[in-house]
Amino acid sequence: MPEIERVNRVTVYRNRWMQVYEDSVRRADGSEGIYGIVDKPHFAVIVPLHEDGITLVQQFRYPIGQRVWELPQGSWESAHPTPETLARAELAEETGLRAERMQALGFLHAAYGYSTQGYHIFVATGLQQGASALEPEELGLIARKFSLPQIRQLLLSGAISDATTVATFGLLQLHGIVHWPPDR
Repeated sequence: MPEIERVNRVTVYRNRWMQVYEDSVRRADGSEGIYGIVDKPHFAVIVPLHEDGITLVQQFRYPIGQRVWELPQGSWESAHPTPETLARAELAEETGLRAERMQALGFLHAAYGYSTQGYHIFVATGLQQGASALEPEELGLIARKFSLPQIRQLLLSGAISDATTVATFGLLQLHGIVHWPPDR
């Protein structure tokens, strides 16, 4: 018997971006319980890496009521492109940047305690500037290049609080792509 087995699933909510389920479950010891699950498509996170910095985007995030800096990221609710196709499209849409090369860095789960969603991480290099094409939900989005010392300070001060962005910078450092400048 699996550790946890689904007995029944009820769709509690659905829109074009997500579905929310309540699953009745039975644990290996026979006890019963429920799980609430947010089912969302995977997304792509892009690190637009320049010789002298990285482009971040700032936009208003309605659930927290704040404008925040983060790496470009996004998903498509209907089409199911390859992760690289999605990454290239999101990079161009949000920043106007087009990349010669896209290096897949890894895949992480966003919040597997309650969601199926994960994200593919790409490093974009050989960047050329073009026009952005923001969606209505992205109106007011700002794209700006930051130096690594500036990004380090944004991370340390908590000005970047997006867990996806913070985790991606951790992977960049572990892969030797980013080398943080020493404290001064």
